[in-house]
Amino acid sequence: MFKLLRYAKKYIIPAMLSPVLMIGEVVLELLIPLVMADIVNLVQSGMTEDSMDVILRLGLKMLLYAIGSLFCGAMAARMAAVAGMGFGATLREEIMGRIQKFSFSNIDHFSTASLITRITTDVNSVQNTFVMMIRMLFRAPVMFVVALAITITKSRQVAMPFTVALPLIAIILIIFAPITLKRFKKMFKMFDSFNASIQENLTNVRVVKAYVRSDYEKAKFKKANDDLMNAALHAEKLMIMGMPTFTIIMYGTILAILYVAAKAISAQTLLIGDFSAIFTYIMQILVHFLMIVMLIAQFFMSQASAKRILEVMEEVPDINDDSATVTDVKEGSIEFKNVSFRYAGSQKDVIKNATFKIESGEMIGIIGATGSAKTSLVQLIPRLYDVTEGELLVGGVNVKDYKIFNLRDAVSMVLQKNVLFSGTIAENLRWGNKNATDQELVEACKIADAHSFVSSFPDGYKTDLGQGGVNVSGGQKQRLCIARAILKKPKILILDDSTSAVDTFTDSKIRKGLRECIPDTTKIIIAQRISSVSDCDKIIILDEGGINDIGNHEELLSRNEIYQDIYNSQQKGSDDFDVMGGAL
Repeated sequence: MFKLLRYAKKYIIPAMLSPVLMIGEVVLELLIPLVMADIVNLVQSGMTEDSMDVILRLGLKMLLYAIGSLFCGAMAARMAAVAGMGFGATLREEIMGRIQKFSFSNIDHFSTASLITRITTDVNSVQNTFVMMIRMLFRAPVMFVVALAITITKSRQVAMPFTVALPLIAIILIIFAPITLKRFKKMFKMFDSFNASIQENLTNVRVVKAYVRSDYEKAKFKKANDDLMNAALHAEKLMIMGMPTFTIIMYGTILAILYVAAKAISAQTLLIGDFSAIFTYIMQILVHFLMIVMLIAQFFMSQASAKRILEVMEEVPDINDDSATVTDVKEGSIEFKNVSFRYAGSQKDVIKNATFKIESGEMIGIIGATGSAKTSLVQLIPRLYDVTEGELLVGGVNVKDYKIFNLRDAVSMVLQKNVLFSGTIAENLRWGNKNATDQELVEACKIADAHSFVSSFPDGYKTDLGQGGVNVSGGQKQRLCIARAILKKPKILILDDSTSAVDTFTDSKIRKGLRECIPDTTKIIIAQRISSVSDCDKIIILDEGGINDIGNHEELLSRNEIYQDIYNSQQKGSDDFDVMGGAL
């Protein structure tokens, strides 16, 4: 928890002002019972002609103390809220910023649902504890210590029951705090599962409806919800049991004090006014001691959240450019020199001793069976992952010598999973180039064969795509993603199976547009269909992570068995029936 406090530096002034104001509130609040005691003692001793004047002066003093205490309390609460909300906002920004620096291998360490839980539930828990700390961490102990000191000063006899009650509560806390922490850790893991269930269901709601699996998803959600409820009840059980226990101890202490005080008053060793003040202080002591208990409980609860947040904050990015100096990618040539790659935690290379060179401006096809590491190979180029062994050059320079921003800015990649964001078509396209003109949008869309269907929409490029691009088909989504990548004007363009949802005729038009309109850009096309790579300058065949062969279509068709098998199987089940139509 304390490690996270460095993210509250921006709000150090309100965070410091809050406890100062809170101490002011406590001091003024503690003075009120003393004034009240003077009034009661004055009345008990007998009224005189001057007594009313004295009582009025004392009453005015009480009023001023009350107003001052109220003002300090209100300002302290405001300062604490400013510091707490600011701390939470900064923490969320830092977590998101940290995630943005992660490589793909770092991201693999966390589920999406887990990251969402950490940014929302965990941050809220830590934020609430922070607010309680800067308010109650000073108020409760100061009130407790000062009130106890005044009580002992007024009557040591009356204060004696505290010597039994306070150690008893402390022992209970020491025993049960570690158990409570362990249970809350388990509860937050259940939050991850719960969020994952919600995310999956809402993301895939159309599939759920298409397969009429609503009942199944409801049952799955109910299980996740019930598991979370049971974990929460299990975690809260000790606290639920603890509060009545503390209450019993508190009221037992009050009864003991009342008994002792009654005997002292009967023996005339304690004035009624002093007792009224003592009783007020006793209630303050017990209430604020319970506040301290609650603060400790909240602290232990937030410890579980803080550790989960620190897991993200202390995750060291696998890929960095601290020693990199090159900022300019001069051209789009690519060279693999005995490159091998394996995923973190794996003992098996998914890419084995890959060696080949691609000249700048070439159009390269990559083909191979599912699981042959086609995607893994191209993800090494913009350093989404780092090579395990060997050397990878872009523009004649080792990719590790480039600043990551500059390298990735020069490489435009359309991933397998096409992602569009909420907003208009134009807004989505400008992800590729935020300063792109309307004419540049049109030109990029023409290359990607997207302009015709975009123009057919009533609002054209201002058409709202809905969340995740739900208002366009799979083929249209692919073409918009390609257009967005083109707008970057990259040195290298990678299409990872990015035309699988369009017909072969459209696929051919896109490749023609790429070849004619961006001839200087190196183009890498990963595909399942041979027709999608047949006109490429070179075709790389991957087989179980290794380079099986490299050549053009005619060369490979004449000599390579894998290529022949793929070609023949696709010819038999030809998908060219849709040459002039097909998916939009």
